[in-house]
Amino acid sequence: MTGRSTTGADWTHANLADAKGDLKAEIARTDTKAGLLLAFTGTVLAGVLAAAATIDVVLPALVVAGVACGVLAGAAMVLLTAVRPHLGGDDRASFPYWARLTTEQITAAMRDDRRADVVRVLSGIAVRKYCALQRAVDLIRLAVVLLALAVLVAAAGVVW
Repeated sequence: MTGRSTTGADWTHANLADAKGDLKAEIARTDTKAGLLLAFTGTVLAGVLAAAATIDVVLPALVVAGVACGVLAGAAMVLLTAVRPHLGGDDRASFPYWARLTTEQITAAMRDDRRADVVRVLSGIAVRKYCALQRAVDLIRLAVVLLALAVLVAAAGVVW
């Protein structure tokens, strides 16, 4: 049997390259999801506000719809946090750090294998973005329930 055996260093090289690529793809997916959710949230919010301004609805339904709009606005703020660039830190593994260096310092920094640092930094970015998406989706779900309640209250004509 001819062939080369795979060493731990070979696997490390391949795994770091795969992880870096996977993380960049995950970050791109979170940005796409956040953009879609922002568009959805804005559309629903605009629709609810337009309906509230043109339809004669009982006060309790307006109050519940108003709370739902506040929750939707909160979801939009969380989504904006998810897409907001993180440009700080001294992680030595991202473009904000490299932007502060001279050409000579960048060249010196590139002599070391920083892929593990890059994977760590990208992992942190991905986790922060996914946590924000989770919170936003939870808020949107709450807003949908509140809007359904507002519709039921309006349909029933409940007056306080």
